[in-house]
Amino acid sequence: MAPKFGTSGLRGLVRELTDPLCAGYVRAFLQAVPHGGRLMIGRDLRPSSARIAATVADSAASLGLTVFDCGEVPTPALALAAMAAGAPSVMVTGSHIPADRNGLKFYTATGEITKADEAAILAGFHETPPGATARPEDASTARAAYAARYAGAYGTALSGLSVGVYQHSSVARDLLVEVLEALGATVTPLGRSDQFIPVDTEAVGAGTRKMLADWAKGGGYDAIVSTDGDADRPLVADATGRVIPGDVIGTLSALALGADAVVTPVSSNTMIEATGAFAATLRTRIGSPFVIAGMEAQPDGAKTVGFEANGGFLLGFAAHGPAGPLPPLMTRDAFLPIIATLAEVARQGKSLAELVAALPARHTASDRLEEVPTDWSLAFVAGLYDDATRRAAFFGATETAIDRTDGLRIGFADGTIVHLRPSGNAPELRCYAEAGDAATATALVADTLARIAALRA
Repeated sequence: MAPKFGTSGLRGLVRELTDPLCAGYVRAFLQAVPHGGRLMIGRDLRPSSARIAATVADSAASLGLTVFDCGEVPTPALALAAMAAGAPSVMVTGSHIPADRNGLKFYTATGEITKADEAAILAGFHETPPGATARPEDASTARAAYAARYAGAYGTALSGLSVGVYQHSSVARDLLVEVLEALGATVTPLGRSDQFIPVDTEAVGAGTRKMLADWAKGGGYDAIVSTDGDADRPLVADATGRVIPGDVIGTLSALALGADAVVTPVSSNTMIEATGAFAATLRTRIGSPFVIAGMEAQPDGAKTVGFEANGGFLLGFAAHGPAGPLPPLMTRDAFLPIIATLAEVARQGKSLAELVAALPARHTASDRLEEVPTDWSLAFVAGLYDDATRRAAFFGATETAIDRTDGLRIGFADGTIVHLRPSGNAPELRCYAEAGDAATATALVADTLARIAALRA
């Protein structure tokens, strides 16, 4: 996986994320955006993250900036602290991808970088040694400020709930336990790992699903929750250990927060519109930059939220929790959808499964083929775009609608939907499916990916 830079940041194999390459991108970033002489840095728990974070710090110091080290913190916690300080930031993380890979996420003083920022960074990039030795100032208070955000808004709203927290190697593994306990829940830490485990909340593997179900059998939990590696995507399972898709958790959270406008990618569940609860629903391409652009285009005064099928949730208005105000946070967050959903379980006195069952009966599933070269994925999907006969032969069903917003999304006469999309930041081909029941959606994904794998064999 050769290093690739885009609006979502830089990703690549650790061995190829050399000091000169990382330094080149950091310098180009700092020359492209206002910084006021300061940069804030955070990192996840990957073995390579400390080394890369030091390179980021040295690169900023070589330009004369004061560097603030937030330490090992969730990405949204870093973004919250940096936006409050009016400073840009860099998060060292590979998110959900394996530990042999890593990356950098770039934030301006006002939020995630835009397509215009991306173009300016690419134009200014050239590899260069870091050129200095930084002496970062301590900014570990970012962690506490992030926790205080939810304590102030939710008080003890989770009192009476029993929650398991799958800790694995998430950078939020201890903080999530602390926050949920502070909100009144009884929390049991589960599955802590000294080795980095790549958890993709959008494509939860069979082994993880079984583990969650096994924990649920004897735990008596109202829910089991977790995050991906840098904690900007939630993982939520009900009392049986059944994983609730991120766009369903997003919908429950939007309802709980009183949103009247939802911005979400085309891959999200059409149940959102079917609820009839939102005055506006805007569909975008996949990726938080597109969701953010859609949120910013909503009318002034709209109570707008955004979320993706992976569960990452963006709050675009000044909301209120049970105990107090909850300011906007325009970057993907894992804690808010977890907390907002659990607070509804406690408030309504219903199980999480009952809350989900009350939504319109549309079910989604997703998975991916890994180690598929991006060029192959793009060519395969493009071939289906352009040839209706080929689509009919591959899918074996009558199509009723085609959406090319991002990848290829096809609606069929039986009411099912299949969506194929080459990943933008990893050598993966993703498949999403939607149907009237979970078993059909899951089978559609498995069958589609199996047939694609057979074509590559």
